[in-house]
Amino acid sequence: MSEDVVKIKGSKSGLQLVFDEAADFAAIEKEIREKLESGSNFFCRGTIMQVLPGQLVPEEQETLMKLFRQYGVLLRAAAEEPPEPPAAEPAAATVEPTPQPAAGDPKISQQEMLVVDRTIRGGQEITSQGSVLICGNVNPGAQVIAGGSIDIRGTCRGMVHAGAYGDTTAFIIADHLMPVQIRIGDLIARAPDHMEKSSRAEKAFIRNGQIVIEPIER
Repeated sequence: MSEDVVKIKGSKSGLQLVFDEAADFAAIEKEIREKLESGSNFFCRGTIMQVLPGQLVPEEQETLMKLFRQYGVLLRAAAEEPPEPPAAEPAAATVEPTPQPAAGDPKISQQEMLVVDRTIRGGQEITSQGSVLICGNVNPGAQVIAGGSIDIRGTCRGMVHAGAYGDTTAFIIADHLMPVQIRIGDLIARAPDHMEKSSRAEKAFIRNGQIVIEPIER
């Protein structure tokens, strides 16, 4: 998807679509449709996307809502968020936990998504029952543990565990996937001693009982 036409930003209330003011609706719809049809998992199934008031007329918003629904993605209107003062830097490791259920617990909802709009530093851990979107890097010594999938809009050099409660369809995406360790379900893969930074985003998932990593288009 062209970053000049459609952008996604994280907020406290979730993910927001932001459109280039110079782009017409036909171009916006075309870019979104192409990305959804490409199967690159740019939009995780079950994700809730938001559009700010005034970006689309009601008919255009309804068109996109129907398009997203075809791929299991929800689109809804969002309220403008007032600017916030910069948060103080945490003095110690920051943990954002959710209850740790047993594998196969039916109460786990893969529709949930935790959005973290910052870099995860060494010694910090992010834990969620659902999917996790990191708008930043995952540094060495940091951990991200998710019941669903993990999407990192940055470089991953820490430990990442998707499908932590038994979801073998979960995957891990990062702009630069260079982790110390990858886990999906009960499978573990370790990074080689020497990894070159890829110029394309990469996706880790399970195929034929093994974790494989392939380049993707964002």
